[in-house]
Amino acid sequence: MAVILGVFGTIQYRSKYLILYAVWLVLWVGWNAFIICFYLEVGHLSQDRDFIMTFNTSLHRSWWMENGPGCLVTPVMNSNLALEDHHVITVTGCLLDYQYIEVVSSAMQIFLALFGFVYACYVSKVFMEEEDSFDFIGGFDSYGYQAPQKMSHLQLQPLYTSG
Repeated sequence: MAVILGVFGTIQYRSKYLILYAVWLVLWVGWNAFIICFYLEVGHLSQDRDFIMTFNTSLHRSWWMENGPGCLVTPVMNSNLALEDHHVITVTGCLLDYQYIEVVSSAMQIFLALFGFVYACYVSKVFMEEEDSFDFIGGFDSYGYQAPQKMSHLQLQPLYTSG
């Protein structure tokens, strides 16, 4: 939604929408930094212990765990580890572990968000400067107010040419 507002703000020259977009990007960078820390298990975060990503409602990890490049998923039949509505699988042959795919994806999101943040700040600054220097037709100009000039008492005569 914030991205749509950012694009709309750019097209419609609305700096407030661009500022909203920039604030959203700051939050987006923070979220992706958390994702990187979570999957690299920085600090006290642990993927085996913390089910933060699913709000402790499921044992599911990442979509990339089963669908990563080269991964072969094999269901384990009659497993005692499976809960009532879950199934147990084994994943083998992955070219890259899902944690690293998540980290690269989040790092790319951060890079794009930083680029978008710089863009939003610059364009909103340009829009604000243009609002301050707007010249109304027949009104104020950038050199200050000029009083209307006095009317001349000379009568204008039509000019005829022969030809």
